[in-house]
Amino acid sequence: MAQNPRQEPASPAAQAAAGDNQQYLTFMLAGETFALGILAIKEIIEYANPTAVPMMPEYLRGVINLRGLVVPVIDLAVRFGKAPSPATKRTCIVIVEIEADGERHDIGAVVDAVNAVLEIPQSEIEPPPTFGARIRTDFIAGMGKVEGRFVMLLDPQHVLATGEMEALAGTLESDAAA
Repeated sequence: MAQNPRQEPASPAAQAAAGDNQQYLTFMLAGETFALGILAIKEIIEYANPTAVPMMPEYLRGVINLRGLVVPVIDLAVRFGKAPSPATKRTCIVIVEIEADGERHDIGAVVDAVNAVLEIPQSEIEPPPTFGARIRTDFIAGMGKVEGRFVMLLDPQHVLATGEMEALAGTLESDAAA
């Protein structure tokens, strides 16, 4: 009787063989291509100047009114330590839903341009680099291979810093109550 030589959990390559493809929204930011898992994205809206909120981190552009909800909008370029993104005709706000302490929060992320939705097989996703990335490594969920190039797959829970956003939401709520 033949034995299965692999007794450990399935590797990413084995999972890919089982057909684990995931869809990602790709977008441009400061000349680089990034991606977010499509399941975290609620919608993409045309860029409109957010209302500035005083005494907030530099990467927070402000807040927008999205069908009656106050949604914080961050500039991903500034979050990644780059210069602020100038608004152009292709600039969009990607509304991402994150979960923190069992609650869902909508956060807008300013991107230079939205490219496309791509399906990336798990076998084409490498772990995040431990060094050498131009952004914090905890922001990167993995590196997707697309047409011979790498696309940084972002982790929305870290990039959008749920702890920082919760503190921000508390500040916004207390300011609104005052």
